[in-house]
Amino acid sequence: MDAGKAISAMLLQEGSVADYLEGRESRKHNGRKIPYVAVPTSSGTGTEATKNAVLSEIGAHGYKNSLRHDNLVPDLALIDPELMLSCPPSLTAACGLDALTQLFESYVSTKASPMSDALALSGLEHLAAGFLPACEQGDRDIVARSHMAYAAFLSGVVLANAGLGVVHGFASPIGGYFDIPHGVVCGTLIGEATRINLDVLFENVEQNRLVLEKFARVGVLLSGKSSGSMRQDCTQLPVVLQQWIERTQIPKLGHYGISSSDFTKILDKTNNKNSPVILNRLQMQSILEARL
Repeated sequence: MDAGKAISAMLLQEGSVADYLEGRESRKHNGRKIPYVAVPTSSGTGTEATKNAVLSEIGAHGYKNSLRHDNLVPDLALIDPELMLSCPPSLTAACGLDALTQLFESYVSTKASPMSDALALSGLEHLAAGFLPACEQGDRDIVARSHMAYAAFLSGVVLANAGLGVVHGFASPIGGYFDIPHGVVCGTLIGEATRINLDVLFENVEQNRLVLEKFARVGVLLSGKSSGSMRQDCTQLPVVLQQWIERTQIPKLGHYGISSSDFTKILDKTNNKNSPVILNRLQMQSILEARL
């Protein structure tokens, strides 16, 4: 869908699409495009709801950057869960964890608002209901696919309004340097990143109480149970995420040729984005080490 967005955006422009990419741009896009209809066949990126097309070039000098303009929001999005029934389990899991990461990072973002919170929680509620059934019997469970289609769409809406966090900070350099699916990067890192974020947040509970309450709320939602303790509800969140990662067999980074010798170049281009806490370089490195 991102490729389709970029083609729609570039047919009426001069020069290469590379000239217009954020971080590399030598030209400004004027918004002129041909009509574009987005028809997702997986539930993940939410790009059917956003104004950017993410493009990449993989290699030693690789990158992942966005072609972005308000007019690049699709003219029409046709979201039909029947089109997702044949999506294989591994792709369903990776895409689903991308949607989860986008919903969760937007929910706890420093740019979150009451509107984005309401939409993110709605998306997370449907994702909790649909994720495992879609991964395990998704070829015949249209209800699960419907839950996931809705959740993925809302993940695009909320990321466009509230921004993302450190997992997506990792995703750009890792996806530029290595041939690894974006959903796998998000899926393999979200559990450990959540655990590290909580460790830092709990260093000052009173100062961080509002965002800790959000972590707790998501912990209850995904686990389906409440302990009555904010700390326990928070700490069960990374546990549930890790269980989902293991149950759906999301690969580790090493599966794609990433080694500890690559950490320096990855960390040099990683940022916290709109995370509720600013992780230092050692803390970010520990996330990579845990998922190597």
